[in-house]
Amino acid sequence: MVITDRPRAVVLVGNPVNPYSRAIRVGRTLADAGYDVEIAATTEPGAPNEQHDGALLIRRYPPSGMFASLAATHRWESPDGTGRPPFRTRVVRAIRLGPASWIFWPHTVRGWWHTLAIRLAPADLYHACGVLAIAAALAARRRDRREGRSSFVVYDVIDITLRSNNVLGMPGFVRRLLGRRERSWARAADGHVTVNEALADVAVSRWSLDRRPAVVPNYPEVADRPRDAGPDPIRAATGLPVTTRICLFQGRLGPNLGLDEAAEAVLLVPDAALVLIGFGRGWAASVARDGDPRYAGRHFTLPAVHPDDLARWVASADVALCTLPPLSFNQRHATPNKFFESMAAGTPIVLGPDLPVMEEILRREDVGRVARSMAPADIAAAIIEILDRPPAELLDWRRAIQAAARERYSWPVAAAAYRRVLDDLRPAGRP
Repeated sequence: MVITDRPRAVVLVGNPVNPYSRAIRVGRTLADAGYDVEIAATTEPGAPNEQHDGALLIRRYPPSGMFASLAATHRWESPDGTGRPPFRTRVVRAIRLGPASWIFWPHTVRGWWHTLAIRLAPADLYHACGVLAIAAALAARRRDRREGRSSFVVYDVIDITLRSNNVLGMPGFVRRLLGRRERSWARAADGHVTVNEALADVAVSRWSLDRRPAVVPNYPEVADRPRDAGPDPIRAATGLPVTTRICLFQGRLGPNLGLDEAAEAVLLVPDAALVLIGFGRGWAASVARDGDPRYAGRHFTLPAVHPDDLARWVASADVALCTLPPLSFNQRHATPNKFFESMAAGTPIVLGPDLPVMEEILRREDVGRVARSMAPADIAAAIIEILDRPPAELLDWRRAIQAAARERYSWPVAAAAYRRVLDDLRPAGRP
């Protein structure tokens, strides 16, 4: 590590950052504020252990210790081309879903924590993205203080994990016990940020915080000069003709995200295809669906795109899908990256039902339509309502969506809120 006079910040992320736009945006804001920035992430097959993203250093730390075999698997490229993980991986995943996962929760990152405790260099600031990273950040701060250094921890409440889809199968008493663990970690942080007002309300009431988290929304950066990805990158990547209307889902792939319903819905839309750009444990299932004869020419899965390139890809779509089923508090009150990134690209959005935070923005800014239910026919009806607008009217609408995003929903607005958090925590006399 190069020694400089600048303070050092570490953004800890319990995924491979391949890519993860929020970590990159936070990291760039810290760099602009005068920090040398490392993003400390988990590993993934095919991802380099170390890479640079402008001023940011991304390091991926492999799991070690007794929990190394339980590390999360974000994407599998199966050797036989079936998109199906190896038998050993499926067995390990099955074990994770049992009581062992309750006792050691969050078990998938404990091997990563063990490596960070050994290898992560000291820092002045630790920004923990979510519950998978907060314990490691607090451990690094304890180590620093034992060695006479001063550091502080910002907990980024990207969701309330014990009110998320991931714990729907846990008994109530287990969720309550784990909720106490989550609460103790949250209260130990020096500062808190979150993605919207609804999560800030719950964080204060659930964890009895002394101070309300600052809201730093998932707004995208507005590129002055987007990278050249071609005039129509989705069609170039899929081979789809210009006559095929593209319905896009981008971001994390997995269960309970409405992907099955979206795939069925697009089959009901004439001359349309569903394109998924993403990553996650649903990657293999999505790739397998690409090869299903029933979805031939109507379903395509593409790898995740760097945030700096994403706007061009999203703008290549005719409709953006945020059809998330309202299964948990987190999902109902989510404001994921994909929603604001669609606005930034000027792509009209189809939203799932009972998602009040996104729906309020969608209706206020007129950026899309809400499906009546998660039934494929209702999702298809909302898609068709957008696609059937006259071309000139649709073009004007897209320009209006993009103008609203640039003015009110871009990262500089969120970065200003984050800088105020840094100013409040920074010791007197520090740059």
